[in-house]
Amino acid sequence: MKIRSLRHSEPPPRNLLLLADPSIEFIEDYLNRGETYIAELNGAVVGVYILLATRPGTCEIVNIAVSEKYQGEGIGRKLLQHAIELAIQGGNRTLEIGTGNSSIGQLALYQKCGFRITGVDRDFFVRHYKEDIHENGVHCRDMIRLSMDLQRQASND
Repeated sequence: MKIRSLRHSEPPPRNLLLLADPSIEFIEDYLNRGETYIAELNGAVVGVYILLATRPGTCEIVNIAVSEKYQGEGIGRKLLQHAIELAIQGGNRTLEIGTGNSSIGQLALYQKCGFRITGVDRDFFVRHYKEDIHENGVHCRDMIRLSMDLQRQASND
């Protein structure tokens, strides 16, 4: 598997991005503001993430998705590790990520990769999304915010 930056001449894999965020408006916004990276396997795009500088010394993974066919094969973890390495190389001190309260698998993966829960944005998805989101039999209402201290992470590597 190869992870690389999306070229400006390539269309972004919106179908994959929509797996992680049902709002095409949000996706278009952060596609324009962030850097998109794709994972390719045998020439096919199987994963994607977008890294966005948010504040001095801080960046955020605003979308990360893996093709349903390839979920559970470690691609998400490799994408996260790639993002962590890029954030460290870019001189950032903090890497952030958020997920819905109903995204149980993602929440576990992020913590396994070293992210810590830093807060909850109550009713984020109710306020910002027109349609209700349900996942794993749970109404997705709240954004669980996580972050990683990259200086600590770099010293542990």
